[in-house]
Amino acid sequence: MPPPDPSESRVLKPRNGYAWLHVAVNVLLVGGGLIIAAAGLHPLAYVGGQVLLALGLTQALVLLHEAGHRTLFRQRWLNDEVGTLAGFVALIPYACWRPVHARHHQWTGWQDLDVTTAALVPRGLAGWERIVINGAWRYWMPLFSVLYRLQSYWHIRRITPYLPKTTRPANLWLAAALQLLAYVALIAWFGVYESLVLVGPGLFLALMFQDLLLLSQHTDMPTNLSNGRDVRAFPPLEQEPFTRSLRLPRWLSWSLLHFDAHELHHLYPAVPGYLLRRIPYSPPNEVPWLTWVRDVKRMSGTRFLFGETQMTKAKE
Repeated sequence: MPPPDPSESRVLKPRNGYAWLHVAVNVLLVGGGLIIAAAGLHPLAYVGGQVLLALGLTQALVLLHEAGHRTLFRQRWLNDEVGTLAGFVALIPYACWRPVHARHHQWTGWQDLDVTTAALVPRGLAGWERIVINGAWRYWMPLFSVLYRLQSYWHIRRITPYLPKTTRPANLWLAAALQLLAYVALIAWFGVYESLVLVGPGLFLALMFQDLLLLSQHTDMPTNLSNGRDVRAFPPLEQEPFTRSLRLPRWLSWSLLHFDAHELHHLYPAVPGYLLRRIPYSPPNEVPWLTWVRDVKRMSGTRFLFGETQMTKAKE
């Protein structure tokens, strides 16, 4: 059965009540985790608090994503304000996220034209790169989610050539600089050791989970290379072959605004994430999360990230 026509999903518009509910949950998760860490409670309580914090940090990434599409709230200014705060928690400047993510949706299916996937175009790897990538992948070190942030959102010089000429790099530099200064100020205020105690384990867990969540969406899926040629962008309804969905536990999928329903998101990017599951369509590339994790962890990191995907080249 083909996916429904986008016109049928136009009734699925942002709802402020749903948005505020998810924002409130995020405040409780992040705030609760920080309060438990600061309270000096039993070690088991501290571990539980860091798990809550990890979930809150991951949810902040999803709120950033949703606000960036301006599908979290009905009002544009609310999306931008909450998106900026969520981006601060998620360690990504909102001003950089929006144009980069828009480019991602425009060029999904063309690996070398999408700034978030261009670094994974198959290439010859140095020996040290293979050791680092395979070691990090084998031992669950969150290398990708860190590089994803640094290369795709903080490396302004790298991302600028991918963005529209109307984008003002100075605005991106300013947003990144202000956010970085705010992090430095907070660490200086609390102290390095105290900051690590407050957020260290939770941040590590969040990045480790995000490694899997982010890589599940497009990595090791069929893709194309333009190799510098002029090519046609795939419209949303044609992006499904390049996209994978995970089937997370229902409670986790709900708390992450159905960020795991990535095929539905690419087919209907104007539909709020918290309403995606109302679309009457079962994506063909959706897999149970545990099955997918088990299968990809059997691969080497270099095979999974740079390996023999079903790749085609643009026709002359």
